[in-house]
Amino acid sequence: MKSEILFRKAQKQDALQLSILYKQVYMKTYAVEGITHEFANFASHKFSIEAIKNKIEKENSIIIATYKDNPVGVAEIVYNSICPIRNIVSPELGKLYVLDWFFGKGIGYGLLNHVEIELKNKSHEEYWLWVYIKNNRAISFYEKQHFTCIGNAFFDMEMNSYENKVMRKALV
Repeated sequence: MKSEILFRKAQKQDALQLSILYKQVYMKTYAVEGITHEFANFASHKFSIEAIKNKIEKENSIIIATYKDNPVGVAEIVYNSICPIRNIVSPELGKLYVLDWFFGKGIGYGLLNHVEIELKNKSHEEYWLWVYIKNNRAISFYEKQHFTCIGNAFFDMEMNSYENKVMRKALV
């Protein structure tokens, strides 16, 4: 199966499938107490087909992994993002989502590798990410990829705040 996984930039026609992929992985990761109103509201707006099309059209910063030409993973780079710990502007890994059925097949690593190639080609020396403090599988993955925790920050959503680790990785 590994040889059947391809990586490419997202295109506008991928938006419908990416919308479902984002929503599915997001709810599996964060909706540990069920699908709350705020999660449903956030996911339906943030991962709408139109929002994804706009992001692809404006930023061209979404990389997808496909199996049989179907998206199974996605990575999103947010350029000029302000790191909440260091208060500096640098690229952020906004999303790295892989469908459960495709865990352990090198897709997360492959997406991260493509992200890093793009960042190096644009002369960036580091990048950072948020990861939910209870997402031990993701934290372990990032640590294995040489990310280091630089502190904790809270992601605010409607009435609640969620604690996240902020991790960075040097590219030089």
